[in-house]
Amino acid sequence: MSSEDVECSSKTKRLHFLLIPFMEQGHMIPMVDLARLLVAHDALVTFATTPVNLNRIRPIIDQATASSLPIRFVELRFPVVDVGLPEGCESLDLLPSLDLILHFLNVLSLLRDPLEAYLRIPDKAGWPKPACLISDNTHYWTVDVARSLNIPRLIFHGPSCFFLLCELLINRHRAELEVAVAAASDGFTMLQGLPHPIRVSKHEVMMLSSSDPDISKYMGTIRVAEESADGVLVNSFMELEPWYFERYREEKSKPVWLVGPLSLYKEELDVKVARGRASSVDNKILFQWLDRQEVGSVVLVSFGSFVHNTMAQLIELGHGLETLGRPFIWVVKEVVDKKVPGADEWITEFEKRVEGRGMIIRGWAPQAVILEHVAVGGFVTHCGWNSILEALATGVVMATWPYLYDQFLNERLVVDVLKSGVAVGIEPTYYFDVENRNEAEVKVRREEVERVVENLMGGGEAGEERRQRARELGKQARTAMEEGGSSWKGLQDVINYVSKRQRKYQEANISFE
Repeated sequence: MSSEDVECSSKTKRLHFLLIPFMEQGHMIPMVDLARLLVAHDALVTFATTPVNLNRIRPIIDQATASSLPIRFVELRFPVVDVGLPEGCESLDLLPSLDLILHFLNVLSLLRDPLEAYLRIPDKAGWPKPACLISDNTHYWTVDVARSLNIPRLIFHGPSCFFLLCELLINRHRAELEVAVAAASDGFTMLQGLPHPIRVSKHEVMMLSSSDPDISKYMGTIRVAEESADGVLVNSFMELEPWYFERYREEKSKPVWLVGPLSLYKEELDVKVARGRASSVDNKILFQWLDRQEVGSVVLVSFGSFVHNTMAQLIELGHGLETLGRPFIWVVKEVVDKKVPGADEWITEFEKRVEGRGMIIRGWAPQAVILEHVAVGGFVTHCGWNSILEALATGVVMATWPYLYDQFLNERLVVDVLKSGVAVGIEPTYYFDVENRNEAEVKVRREEVERVVENLMGGGEAGEERRQRARELGKQARTAMEEGGSSWKGLQDVINYVSKRQRKYQEANISFE
């Protein structure tokens, strides 16, 4: 038998996973991490998305190719122009208007035809057909694809079990919660059924159970598709939220596996720096600057890939950081995407004033790697779940500055449950009102920025307790991802589940024949 025959036989015996991520950086990045983890567990992976999204993770694709990793990156045509979306808008964060979000979500099913066309192509390399389909829960249309292949379909959830359980309870008790928040003088009420006192606002109730018929219809479609899934993967770890995991698993009545933090996947530094997309900064200069700072002295300020500050808020935030007197890294994407007129000119002048003490990154930053550096002691974050996990995994305390969707509930987890962060004090805003803001709007004044960050980085005895708690969570996160850890076992359980399902299917077919 030739070496090629041996290799082909080896591939035939390995499980093949088909991954379909949601098209937005915060969803794409952990799914890429999941793909590489599955390969590390001796699986084959097909990663299917659109041309624009593949181009954004080009460094990862090139590295996988150079390392001969058994990951196929498959390009699916997404006819955005044909359905009234602007050319190139193949990711949620690329949409020019929030008014297009629901339309974008509703046309995701257009990916089905190109995916099925690809799956019908005979495989010349000897890969077996997919044994399992893992998709983001927004891809409701994958139900039919999995059925046509006779394989299990697993849902990949980006948020925590805490958020997923809160979402479930809010949807279940929507009517009484709407009455309670309307009657409350401060617009908040307690969410019953949780071990910790968690308050929800009108924002959370409206966001997760909208009265808009079109949004409600879409959410209903998502829930029906999710109920038919064979299991759920969550980017979290047991030690972080054991009670919420158990309650969520009970509610779902199907397998739920914790497989994170996926950002801790072990890899070469140059690959990790390019995680998600190419960095907008010279990484050599960045890390030389960090190496010159004292341990735990630097504040990282970053608000993810989707939300934007107004020009007025950028100015207030900048002045607060300038007055604070501590070293900082500030990621300002508003400069490169041109959605905030005047930002580039102001930031250029600001950069001169803080030269040496502050570093400005215009665009995409290697956030996970920055947080790992010993010089970084605090993180001002929009509370996206990926960012929270990256901070928790590195033992860094957070100042929480949420904007929309799950971020306000994520803040409650960090501040009230995990006690590893301080709240900036942002008032909730309804999701689709973000775009209709006044460009002169300021949610946090410079004095508040200075006060909150100083409290985060100092804070006396309470601050030290937060830092100690964050360091302990960081240790637990790393242990969870190591061989034999809770998340390592979680992913192995996923593989075992799929393998068992495949054997049963093969035995049934043999018996039938």
